[in-house]
Amino acid sequence: MILPRVRDPRLVTVRRGGSLTDEHHQLLALWAAACAEHVVTLFESECPSDPRPRAAIEATRAWARGEMAMMTARAQGGHAMGAARPLRGAARYAAYSAGQAACVAHVAEHDLGAAAYAIRAAQAAEQSSPEAGVREREWQRQRLPEAVRSLVLEDQVRRSEICWNLFTD
Repeated sequence: MILPRVRDPRLVTVRRGGSLTDEHHQLLALWAAACAEHVVTLFESECPSDPRPRAAIEATRAWARGEMAMMTARAQGGHAMGAARPLRGAARYAAYSAGQAACVAHVAEHDLGAAAYAIRAAQAAEQSSPEAGVREREWQRQRLPEAVRSLVLEDQVRRSEICWNLFTD
């Protein structure tokens, strides 16, 4: 479970009573897609004929561009998570990352899910390297759009515990 019991209104869209603008919501989605795309090859190397995680990443971007309805993008996220279920290790986490990215269209807070699962995928892919997760987290943070950077970093601290403590040292 990567969603908090109490929602931060800064991560709830204006139309749902929060303060998150469409522009910032789209930036969070694009960042989540980048996080998922960074590790999706870990899934594809194990399941090369399954397009669902990559399709979810593309759906995330299409939604952010206004080319896809939220429910369609969210459904693509569900399909990617379905691809993850029978797997273990890095491939599973990479597919979950893609699924979480597509679900950002529905709930912005799934952005940390995409990032957290990408970190777990990197850790699983390099079990002999205790720094693999830290490297992935830093890669992600370097790609945070400036307009949402402080919001995401604060949210990482706030939700690190429910995201397997991946965002704190």
